[in-house]
Amino acid sequence: MRLPHLLVCSVFIFFVLYAPQPLLSLFASEFNVAPAVAGSLMTATMLPLAIAPLVYGLFLAKINPLLILRIAMVLLGLSCLLFVYVPSFELLLLVRFLQGLTLPAALTAMTSYIGMSYSADTLQKNMTLYIGSSIVGGYFGRVLAALFSDLWNWQSFYYVIAFMLLCLALTVKHSRFTNPAKQSQLSPLDYIKQLKEGAVLKVYGAVFCMFFCFAALLNYLPFILQNTFLITNTRDIGLVYSGYLIGALASIAAPWLLKKVPSPWHLLTAVFSFYSVSIILLMSHQLSLFLIAFTLFCGAMFVIHSTAAPLVNKISKAPPSVTNGGYVSFYYSGGALGSLLPGVVYQHHGQTAFMFTLLAVCLCGLSLIMWAYFEGKNTTRG
Repeated sequence: MRLPHLLVCSVFIFFVLYAPQPLLSLFASEFNVAPAVAGSLMTATMLPLAIAPLVYGLFLAKINPLLILRIAMVLLGLSCLLFVYVPSFELLLLVRFLQGLTLPAALTAMTSYIGMSYSADTLQKNMTLYIGSSIVGGYFGRVLAALFSDLWNWQSFYYVIAFMLLCLALTVKHSRFTNPAKQSQLSPLDYIKQLKEGAVLKVYGAVFCMFFCFAALLNYLPFILQNTFLITNTRDIGLVYSGYLIGALASIAAPWLLKKVPSPWHLLTAVFSFYSVSIILLMSHQLSLFLIAFTLFCGAMFVIHSTAAPLVNKISKAPPSVTNGGYVSFYYSGGALGSLLPGVVYQHHGQTAFMFTLLAVCLCGLSLIMWAYFEGKNTTRG
């Protein structure tokens, strides 16, 4: 499978994950539920995303990842059609949960394919391109969902996603791929033990904190825009997500930034600090400053993501499928909790308390990176 083909598949797969986000306030009104309850549409998908990838990673250690990718894309396409026709919010949650069980198979398959097929600088470059495709998918998934909803109805975009996923799935030729690095037949417990390296677990923890903050802000952004800045039109809300696209440019710059610093640990420390500052700026009730801070916040998040994902592939002793399964599990564990718990804070205490919650979690992520760096330095591995 050629990398550009995989990147196109990635874009449409991320459409499925993020399309409901700018529509949460619409779903809250349409189904007469509270903001935190509407936000559970994202939690319902990220919760299985938090658990399943590691299991799938063990499974993919022995099975062709491209076959799994093809099956997952077909199931996701069919689930999008189902999402359009369910009559109640409870059934919407059920479909989103089923999508959450399917998405990690696709995500782990794609990252495993890259991890198995490339190494060294090529691995860094292609993993960065994959993360860039996830950014593009996340951005256009949100913006197009909001635009389609404004011009026609929210269901129309789901027809487009379903059609494209099914067509792309038919073009994935899994028979052409062979794993160049045959793994010895180990038990699942043996594979998991290979992830016990302290530095790997600390990066996983920092990634959890990073995505906790990101999922929280983007999940409740429509409500902040509506309540603080009186922006209620779905098209305008979708356009605010344009700051997210800056993340794509920032993530592409990650390999260049890595050449300017002594190690990935230095870059992660600096960008986590920048991430924290952007959260402080997001406490502003001035729209222009809020939008600038949001853009900086998105850029920082994706530089962290683009640096941490290749880093764990380099320092982990486990197979790529298991390493990336663990990474995706921690990533979406943060997303699952971030898409729900801070919403309760926002609902009861407002925007400032909400941002202080995110800042505390972000500082925990910074502490983990610094801990891993100093520990590695003391043992000559830093």
